[in-house]
Amino acid sequence: MNPTYDFSEQVALVTGAASGMGLATARAFADSGAAVVLADRDPDAVQTAAEEITGRGGRATGVVCDVTDEQQVEAAVRRAVTEYGRLDMAFNNAGIQVPPADAADETADSFDRVNAVNLRGVWAAMKHELRQMREQGSGAIVNCSSLGGLVGLPERAAYHASKHGVIGLTRSAAVEYAPRGIRINAVCPGVIDTPMVADMVENQAEAMAGILKEQPIGRLGRADEIAAAVLWLCSPGAGFVTATALPVDGGFTAH
Repeated sequence: MNPTYDFSEQVALVTGAASGMGLATARAFADSGAAVVLADRDPDAVQTAAEEITGRGGRATGVVCDVTDEQQVEAAVRRAVTEYGRLDMAFNNAGIQVPPADAADETADSFDRVNAVNLRGVWAAMKHELRQMREQGSGAIVNCSSLGGLVGLPERAAYHASKHGVIGLTRSAAVEYAPRGIRINAVCPGVIDTPMVADMVENQAEAMAGILKEQPIGRLGRADEIAAAVLWLCSPGAGFVTATALPVDGGFTAH
């Protein structure tokens, strides 16, 4: 059983919110009383997700947002503030994978694409969230890194570069903003049962089998388990926690 939180009168923004860990976290925020802005590049899926939350009594707004476009990110943050009056919490979750590649054969396009979403997208979201939160003098941000932000694995150099970069962004911004009442952390999911991982299992079966063999807990993680970690990091229970990169990985990074 997950802890329960009272986030009533608070506002959360989640990127990559139409499926997987983002949707699970948006649901969890709403179930805890927060108004939630769901941002995703898929217009139909994000509206469906927002309607599902409002249909069960939550407060939710779906916004089309491609995090590689800083103007769209700024507009999503502005929508949250315009509609609900403030911004208290954010989960910068939008991310992509790229096919595994020998480091000597990785294309510049592949490197640029994964970093545009996973690193620059987090940077842009955090930047505009902080502009609002520093006016308020309060807030909590969780950036989505990965077990790939903590370790190295063969044929994952570009993806891992993006996820290591998220931790660097998180730690530096957290030190800067801690005196201003804003906490910034990263969550580092392991192999989680999401649509992206399902695609990897199907198309990268051999590589994924090796990764799963290294999972001490013996199973895939669940999206709601990542949501539980994010909510804790945003809650008063984590009031003395900032600049950390929290593994939620079934023990993978202990190897």
